[in-house]
Amino acid sequence: MPKENLPVIPQSTAANVALQRIAKRRSLLKGVGIAGAALSAGVLLPKVVGAEENSGSLTSGDAAILRFLAAAEIIESDLWLQYAELGGVPDPTELPQLASQLIPGYPNQPFVGNPTYTTALQQLDGDMPQYIHDNTEDELTHEHFINAYLVMKGADPVNLDKFRTLPSSTAPGAFSVGRLTNLMQLTVDTSWWTRYRSRTKNPDLDPNFVFPPAIPSLASGMFPAIPRNPGDSDPNNPNNSASNPLTHIQAIANTAGFHFAFIEQGGTSLYPSLAQRVTSPEVLRTLLSIGGTEICHFQTWHDKAGNAITGSDPENSALVFPDLNDSTQIPSNLVAKGFTLEDFQTNLIMPEPTAFLSRRLPVCSIIRPTETRNAAMGAVKALTDDGLFIGQSKEFFRLLHDLAEDADEARREG
Repeated sequence: MPKENLPVIPQSTAANVALQRIAKRRSLLKGVGIAGAALSAGVLLPKVVGAEENSGSLTSGDAAILRFLAAAEIIESDLWLQYAELGGVPDPTELPQLASQLIPGYPNQPFVGNPTYTTALQQLDGDMPQYIHDNTEDELTHEHFINAYLVMKGADPVNLDKFRTLPSSTAPGAFSVGRLTNLMQLTVDTSWWTRYRSRTKNPDLDPNFVFPPAIPSLASGMFPAIPRNPGDSDPNNPNNSASNPLTHIQAIANTAGFHFAFIEQGGTSLYPSLAQRVTSPEVLRTLLSIGGTEICHFQTWHDKAGNAITGSDPENSALVFPDLNDSTQIPSNLVAKGFTLEDFQTNLIMPEPTAFLSRRLPVCSIIRPTETRNAAMGAVKALTDDGLFIGQSKEFFRLLHDLAEDADEARREG
């Protein structure tokens, strides 16, 4: 609802609403136990408590932005751990130790992977298991650092542990632990593919232009990106027969490949968008430094997604992966919007130059979008539409929306 259409609330009532909102999430923001309570493993920092949400030595806006980013990184860590357990390199110590320190009840046990799923991922690139492992480690360190930085500055960190209630996959390789995110019913938006290839349109300058998805069927259904059960990755499953043009487990791996890029292009935009609102040079440095790694992630996954095996999922024929290098398979609606085969070729992974800031200026290769207005709430909407939070509680959504609203209300001071 536009702000001009919101009901007018008397000042005293508005203040009460704000205080009630703060009170409801106090237990989630104060004190994180071991999660985020150390700059490095074993170096504990004190919990922060108080009657009101505490920003410590940070401005309230900087603290709000960092808290939202901490929540986003915790969510990312949760989904990447699921990918790493099933499709990452076998890992006896590194990720299990870090994850078990940050997540109560997470087992410090070796990651053994799911061989059938891993093999399918390697059809996109032979190094996929290593990349998944490294991306997961990065997100865990991001959440750890941001929460620890908040504590060091006397500000309240974020703890989402009470919402780790969603079921895990039962496929071999997955740990049986509660999750924040659901990777088994995804609706993946692949419009980032056309957004980064357009030479004339920029979502910041063309907010009403609808960038078409590269894989339309992924945007119109609910599909798994990890094997949900033993049958999904069973080599003896008829749908995983080598005689199929596209096996079921390969369709799952293809979905994951496009989902990896969807997740990381979100972070690629989110950090520079929110960096424009921070006050402290050190907080700005933090956002630019962490945001840069998100760009590295997106570039990697953009490249790998283009190697998806073409065909229809034999278990769900509604899921179709077209050959993006074949002009006859480009949907007519994309051609109508001015996209050509060159815009779809799978090795075109650098951001195409497009209009930036003003059409009076020359085109420029950029991250897009970077509009700061409603950046945090836009990220929440994108993740929700993705299906990541299917099964989550109303309390979880209230907290996430509150954190996003606070981040979007932040203003540079001074």
